[in-house]
Amino acid sequence: MVTPFVWMLLTSVKSLGEASQVPPVIIPPTFHWDNYAKAIVSLPFMTFYFNTSFTTLAKVVGQLLFCSMASFAFARLRFPGRDAIFMISLSVLMIPGQVYIIPQYLIMKDFHWLNTLAALIVPGLFSVFGTFLLRQFFMTIPKELEEAATLDGCSYFGIYWRIMLPLSKSGLTALAIMTILWSWNDLLWPLIVNKSLTKMTLSAGLAYLQGEHFTNYPVLMAGSILAIWPMIVMFILFQRSFIEGIALTGTKG
Repeated sequence: MVTPFVWMLLTSVKSLGEASQVPPVIIPPTFHWDNYAKAIVSLPFMTFYFNTSFTTLAKVVGQLLFCSMASFAFARLRFPGRDAIFMISLSVLMIPGQVYIIPQYLIMKDFHWLNTLAALIVPGLFSVFGTFLLRQFFMTIPKELEEAATLDGCSYFGIYWRIMLPLSKSGLTALAIMTILWSWNDLLWPLIVNKSLTKMTLSAGLAYLQGEHFTNYPVLMAGSILAIWPMIVMFILFQRSFIEGIALTGTKG
């Protein structure tokens, strides 16, 4: 698992000749740290960092809010057709995401959101997977807590806000981490709806370092290292919460 990242790091400090040499050079005799400077000069990385961080934060907040509310409704509320609606919603997961690209693009065009950050944020504010993930957590919470809260005069929103959310921190953390990873690494959608470099995210902006006929791979790898290091640090810091959240989703169906 670590080998591709190590190879990426070693390639980022090689010269162009060493990166394309056969047999390959494992450790270069001289580290070319200027490849990082070339990557920063070639692209507006600070703008990319801001766009990526802002869109990721907005998606995380939206996913946690909207998915948790939908999950609470499917797990705790009783209304006609609840299970049928939930199954229909799950059927969306069986359809490849590429199928939605053209309809979503046309919607963004009608809203005049092309080449804006809104086009990157709004489609990612809700997901069926996040709803399914949190629903599994809500179903593991004893109904006695909900009944006791009802007897004390707590409303549905009060039960959701004061009981369900605090007891589902592991699930919320898992969803937040997966949303961050998905949003930070999203490539296809930003390339489709945005053309200006000032509206690009890191993953989409790095595509400009790959030329049609020639690619400076050491500079490309240096830019990739600059793009992924926040995610590596985040995974190291929150690895325990991530694994715990995934494991607990299968405790009750």
